[in-house]
Amino acid sequence: MKIQANQIRPGMILDHQGKQWSVLKINILQPGKGGAFIQVEMRDIKGGNKTNERWRTQDSVEKLMVEEKDCSFLYAEGDTLHFMDSETYEQFTLPSEVLGDQAAYLQDGMLGVVKIIEGLHVGVAIPDSVTLAIVEADPVVKGQTASSSYKPALLENGVKIMVPPFIESGTRVVVNTADGTYVERAKD
Repeated sequence: MKIQANQIRPGMILDHQGKQWSVLKINILQPGKGGAFIQVEMRDIKGGNKTNERWRTQDSVEKLMVEEKDCSFLYAEGDTLHFMDSETYEQFTLPSEVLGDQAAYLQDGMLGVVKIIEGLHVGVAIPDSVTLAIVEADPVVKGQTASSSYKPALLENGVKIMVPPFIESGTRVVVNTADGTYVERAKD
């Protein structure tokens, strides 16, 4: 199925140059002069090689139709992620590089959608956001709260993100899993 390049999202499976590619990251760039383009980091499903491709946002790309099934994350063992099919309770594994940076946001029992092409598990789509606790945050600098500046903070999963100055250690926040950005303070 053809889609426009600006509709590409992490986790999609694309057919490009005769190979099947799993999208890891996207970045839409808008230069000062000329049209916008999208830079896509992809991983070859069969070979495991990574590549970066650029398309103009109006270009069309081939998105593969994949079978999707609900699954839940069980645990990580080294660079291997263990999942379970929610219908058949069959367990399967995927290398953590399949999820890229999103693997850091996996939590025990987290629900996701596994993508299957020709009987082969090729990827997992996880929720768009997760709630995590801040374990370490820089103190607020006096006078800094008036501006819209952000400060670094460390999440309970070991990932560093930028948060607003009012966020303190121990606060639970919602984080976007696609790009690792702060969304809002969690409503507990």
